[in-house]
Amino acid sequence: MRVTVVVPTFRRPDLLARCLEALARQDVGPSSFEVVVADDEASHATRSLVEGLARRFPAPSRYVAVTGPHGPAAARNAGWRAATGEVIAFTDDDCVPEPCWLRAGLAALAGGAAAAAGRVVVPLPEPPTDYQRNESGLERAEFVTANCLVRRDVLESLGGFDERFSAAWREDSDLHFALLAAGHSIVAAPLAVVVHPVRPARWGVSLRQQWKSSFDALLFKKHPDLYRRRIRANPPWDYYAIVLFAAAAVGFACARLVWPAAVAGASWAALTGRFCARRLRGNSRATGHVAEMVLTSALIPFLSVFWRLYGAARFRVPFL
Repeated sequence: MRVTVVVPTFRRPDLLARCLEALARQDVGPSSFEVVVADDEASHATRSLVEGLARRFPAPSRYVAVTGPHGPAAARNAGWRAATGEVIAFTDDDCVPEPCWLRAGLAALAGGAAAAAGRVVVPLPEPPTDYQRNESGLERAEFVTANCLVRRDVLESLGGFDERFSAAWREDSDLHFALLAAGHSIVAAPLAVVVHPVRPARWGVSLRQQWKSSFDALLFKKHPDLYRRRIRANPPWDYYAIVLFAAAAVGFACARLVWPAAVAGASWAALTGRFCARRLRGNSRATGHVAEMVLTSALIPFLSVFWRLYGAARFRVPFL
């Protein structure tokens, strides 16, 4: 068994079925790979789906229920630890691997590299929403678990994924940085393609996503130099300025200092307006989307700063 494909999943049976159907179309021999589905919900419905598909799947496929810690990092650990392959290929349940995905990924590793980073394609409507545009950032990412292959012995030496990353955020960067810090070679595999359609999102999704910022603090604590070079060199000072000007405006108003309150309020409005305009640039101008951008742009800086400082306190690291 040369390669094991690990697919973490959580309450997305329709998307999982689509992913597994794409894996069934891989153009490598069915005896050269297996599929392990790691179910973070450990649900009977998902088990039944996987076991039903396994009866007609060309390659061996297995279901693994995730117990103990939860989250995508824990699910991937459960998956690769149950694997038999020398190479672990990771993708997500909402992805659609191209038929040549495994063949191209294995070819990239043939030179002896520890890991390979494939290419992610994110189809977008024209014009996209702000959320869809942000999701398309996967196309420019250096190393993401939507499409990567890692040698099993290397994963074992690194201890796999850090399960403290309990959200789908920065756990792949943590593995990437751990590989680099240990001196392992990572090669690009541009022909190993995974399509990542953007899932529908609820109104105001950007507000709910801000809590993930707390995991930036953990990544910074573990890899401060790589974080500065590869993620963000400086804190989001524009967010902090927006929060400070808003606080100053309220403080001055409470103290009945009219002109200082007006100046601080105008500064807050100008910075918030610039932020909103940046999010709308090149994106949809539909009335509902514009309204969403105006409201969420006023709230995101406060939520982001809160969660970044929460992460700093939680993980005990000086982080802004």
